[in-house]
Amino acid sequence: MKQMFVKPTANTVKKALVCTALPIALALTGCSQSQSPANQAKQAAQQQPDYLNTALPMETRVKALVDSMTLAEKIAQMYNDAPAIERLGVPAYDYWNEALHGVARAGEATVFPQAIGMAAMWDREFLNDIATVISDEGRAKHHAFKAQGITYRYAGLTYWSPNINIFRDPRWGRGQETYGEDPYLTGELGVAFINGLQGEDDTYLKTAATAKHFAVHNGPEITRHSDNYVVSDQDLYETYLPAFEKAVVDADVEAVMCAYNRVNGMPACGSDMLLKDILRGKFAFDGHVMSDCGAIADFYDRTAHASTRAPAAAAAWAVNSGTDLNCGVGTLSSFANLTFAVQKGFIEESLIDQAVTRLFMTRFKLGMFDPDSSVPYSSIPMESVGSAEHLALTLQASEKSLVLLKNNGVLPLKQGIKVAVIGPNGDNQDVLLGNYNGLPVNPVTVLDGIANKVGKENVTYAPGSALIADIYGHWQTLDSDVLFHRDANGNLQPGAKVSYFAVERSKMTNFAHPHFPANMTGEAAATETLNELTIRNMHSPVTGKMLDDYGMVVKAELVPTTSDDYLFDGNGTISLNGKPVQGAVSLKAGETYALEITHVFATDPVSNTADNLLQEWQLRWVNQSAKLLADAKQAAEQADVIVMAVGISPRIEGEEMPVKLEGFDYGDRSSIALPAEQQALIKAMHKLGKPVVLVNFSGSAMALNWENEHVDAIVQAFYPGEATGTALARVLWGDVSPSGRLPVTFYHNLDGFAKFDDYDMTNRTYRYFKGDVLYPFGYGLSYTDMQYSELQVPSALAVSSDLTLSVTLKNAGNYDAEQVTQLYVRMPDAPVRTPNVSLKGFTRSAVKSGEQVSVQLTVPADELVYIDTNGNKVPYKGKLEVYVGDGQPGFSKGNKIAHATVIIN
Repeated sequence: MKQMFVKPTANTVKKALVCTALPIALALTGCSQSQSPANQAKQAAQQQPDYLNTALPMETRVKALVDSMTLAEKIAQMYNDAPAIERLGVPAYDYWNEALHGVARAGEATVFPQAIGMAAMWDREFLNDIATVISDEGRAKHHAFKAQGITYRYAGLTYWSPNINIFRDPRWGRGQETYGEDPYLTGELGVAFINGLQGEDDTYLKTAATAKHFAVHNGPEITRHSDNYVVSDQDLYETYLPAFEKAVVDADVEAVMCAYNRVNGMPACGSDMLLKDILRGKFAFDGHVMSDCGAIADFYDRTAHASTRAPAAAAAWAVNSGTDLNCGVGTLSSFANLTFAVQKGFIEESLIDQAVTRLFMTRFKLGMFDPDSSVPYSSIPMESVGSAEHLALTLQASEKSLVLLKNNGVLPLKQGIKVAVIGPNGDNQDVLLGNYNGLPVNPVTVLDGIANKVGKENVTYAPGSALIADIYGHWQTLDSDVLFHRDANGNLQPGAKVSYFAVERSKMTNFAHPHFPANMTGEAAATETLNELTIRNMHSPVTGKMLDDYGMVVKAELVPTTSDDYLFDGNGTISLNGKPVQGAVSLKAGETYALEITHVFATDPVSNTADNLLQEWQLRWVNQSAKLLADAKQAAEQADVIVMAVGISPRIEGEEMPVKLEGFDYGDRSSIALPAEQQALIKAMHKLGKPVVLVNFSGSAMALNWENEHVDAIVQAFYPGEATGTALARVLWGDVSPSGRLPVTFYHNLDGFAKFDDYDMTNRTYRYFKGDVLYPFGYGLSYTDMQYSELQVPSALAVSSDLTLSVTLKNAGNYDAEQVTQLYVRMPDAPVRTPNVSLKGFTRSAVKSGEQVSVQLTVPADELVYIDTNGNKVPYKGKLEVYVGDGQPGFSKGNKIAHATVIIN
């Protein structure tokens, strides 16, 4: 007789999940111990709902759960913040979480170099180790949140990383999130990262990775909601899709995020070509697809794509094409209109079932409906977050990511010298972190790292300039040097007094406002003295509960040491002497100002986030009228060498930002030169006649033309993670030889570049660019002399065969070092356009001074193909030019290349 399915209540399901001592939870009969274990298991299997029965195949369990839902319940599960279904015991869950280069936006976590910096390591195995650490910390955090019943955004296990779009144009502000401009490098690193996030268990996912943004998505930021990118089949399959194919086919990525833009006329999240024909057809993807946040609303938004007029039609369109999950923050959820879409016949309910089934398969693979004791990753402790082992790994990653672009012999620096740290990024924590970051456990700025290395007494410092205009890199946290309070006896003491209050929510009356107001009430529940105005409270000081709401009032007497104009930066309401602070304020040295700050840390029910989960609270200030250049000259005159920390920051390049300045366009860039004030600073330091070591921080390529001609050494740092200062000092003083290589081309300028929104690959990236460049893709210097010889390559190869080769790598210099060996090919006999050269292999080798190793590389047959004009892979025949060495062929910047020709028949 067919078993009758009994829908459990919330209480019975809760009991079922608690009774984990039995092989199968006794969901409906309790945890009786009077029966034998065998009878208990048998009874449980007969009476519990099938979706909790771990003895059944996962597909069967998911189907049983989805079949038991109403249409409204199923549709609600297609939002990123899916609500609980209490009658079925399904907990609430928010899919939105980030792990681009560390667990992001969920409090403290180990912060590794930004993705573009990790790409500069050119190291699959090490990147996999990093992703494994990230997923360890993510698991630990998730189970800590779960134990507290927390289901906010950033508390889950579905990570919307990595970003494997191709960084095809140096103007793109989000290029920092990618692995660079090359499809092969991006695909290989994406696979390594995804495997580290998802783990190696045969049954359970450690976390669920997401490959984004599918597809043809890399700027401009300001028009991405309305742009239509037209691409040829050849460019689509040659440049924009290979990394996604590897993510799906080689790494079995669990999720894919579709993009905002249109591709050849169709919104990416409603493109049958992309989602049906390619992703689920050619690539055989079987996970779930989510929209970028608000992308479905762009279908009908009159200021965006305006491809349809009705939200219900847009929702049905997206699901019909294969988008399973709607991230709809800002516009709420377009998928809420699916009920109407079903009623009107826009979509069959079976397609909603299909989407919900895919979503729950991910949650089941993550072990969310099984006892924690069955899930191998559930016992990772919170102590792993920011552990000494993890911090040591991020130091190593920072060292590997630094790229030495120029060195006239000044590096490595000698011991015992006096150093001036000059530049707006010298003490700027922002440039350690990039975007989509967590809170660093032990952040070390350039100034901190160098002072720790040579002693504070041997270091002078001055920012020298703003980053650009009124955007500064040298903000300082207000601390007990200028903050005071009165004790019970009225005596002045250092530090600020902070009082914590309970809050109550008022009902939402203005539906145009994005937040429910929350106000402080009653007497202070707790007080403390802060030596600096920085707070990281994951627990409410009022209730002691994790991420519970609370309010804060800070009171202090502010006594500036310098008379000048000051800007303040921090969340909350700030007042001085009872007057709200707006813009710059003039303060006099030695005078006392009554400082008061109020701020409420409250959950936002619209976005499903907690204020104290996202970030630390700080109050910072900057002296806006300081004589920055004069101070820099004075600091530099006291030193033997000038280390300049310049560049840009994630405050002015990034995702759809409200920044419109000279050279910067809403997160993107309209110029790749350094800002004018920094160029003037560099030239002023050069005139002093002292050695200048330039350290450039940026998530993208910079046109360092004058700098390359005049300064003594240049290090490209990207955004190197929380260990930046320590890693940089170790490289500058020769404790470790630099080994990073550029994952993007550094151009002289943007002359001759096509329009930013032109997605034709002609004259873009090293693979198609015809002009001279400043520093080529794959470039980087070392402190030692690496030599290549004895390249062993077959003279002939059968078509559709793997190419295996070896080369001898000798370290003929005086430093132990790691070396990135790169393999490029050229296909001159192809009947269609092919790249100038294409990267087809790479490896990283550690070689001690005076030793040599044999490096072996294999190019799989499916990489020895060209893409025809219809987008088909065609096995290459004819003369294959092969180049192996420390960079691309054809550049005269010291690259050492071994060359051979292979005839493929």
